Amino acid sequence: MQAQLHSMSNLFAQLGLPADDAAIEDFIARHRPLASGTALYRAPFWSASQRTFLKEEIIEDADWAAVIDELNGRLS
Repeated sequence: MQAQLHSMSNLFAQLGLPADDAAIEDFIARHRPLASGTALYRAPFWSASQRTFLKEEIIEDADWAAVIDELNGRLS
């Protein structure tokens, strides 16, 4: 099994968001829970470029997929 390549902090930085622990926790608290049946990348709080990045990384099961899945779980 492969170790997770990226941290939650790395993901937030990649998305252009504040990436310190407190900012991440605040973001999650403000945006959870996602509406039932809403895919993470379709959430209304993402910009178009953030949405595209999240969607492509999940579809391709790329290096970022594991941490994106983690964020999805924390927003559920």
